[in-house]
Amino acid sequence: MDDDRKLTVRAVERALDILLCFTRDSDLSLTEIAASISLHKSTVHRLLTTLEDRGFITRNPATEKYRLGIRVWELSTHLPVSENPGTLLLPAMERLRDRLGETVSLYLRDGFERVRIQAVQSNQAIRRVAQIGARLPLTVGASSKVLAAYAPPEVQQELLEGEDWPPAIDRKRYADQLKEVLHAGYATSFEEREPGAAAVAVPVIGRSGEIAAALSLSGPVNRLARETLVEYAGVLKEAAAEMGLMVP
Repeated sequence: MDDDRKLTVRAVERALDILLCFTRDSDLSLTEIAASISLHKSTVHRLLTTLEDRGFITRNPATEKYRLGIRVWELSTHLPVSENPGTLLLPAMERLRDRLGETVSLYLRDGFERVRIQAVQSNQAIRRVAQIGARLPLTVGASSKVLAAYAPPEVQQELLEGEDWPPAIDRKRYADQLKEVLHAGYATSFEEREPGAAAVAVPVIGRSGEIAAALSLSGPVNRLARETLVEYAGVLKEAAAEMGLMVP
């Protein structure tokens, strides 16, 4: 590969890294983006200017912060429905939200993280707000345990033996929890990741017989006691069974 081509590829990689910064936050400053991808601010500014000219990034003059532009949305609208469970399963998620009154989310596993690809917010005044695109580790939370429990054995082993394992979480206890999830068909979390929040999650098994996503319901602990989470697990299982018929 010649030098000009290397420079072009590097510029593309850096531009993509900038776009990926917005999977964690919706509004970012130049300094925050530069720090996140470990590049000099002058380099990041040049790339941001190009992305802004093409409509992939927009800048708020009042705050000097950047956010994703309309072009990103236009691209997402052309993703085939059959390959986008977040779009395909949205009506069923809305029905589940209306039935139980809490926030409903859908997650996919990406390596050793889970990504929220769809969310339907609770209509209650005090509610669990779920941001689409958020990435969370597989080591904590109801949806994480579901995705890890139904992952291939080699993925589980690599996860459990990883050097980045959080010291506060006991590996053996976590491995035992994954076995419990497979046996019960659901996972719960009670203030595991956030104080005051509780959740229950189940796998959505596609027509192929493999897990297609994790379906979760979350809300404040004063409405989702441990007994309530177990009760709602049965409702989520029913909804997930119907959803599984709609995905490959």
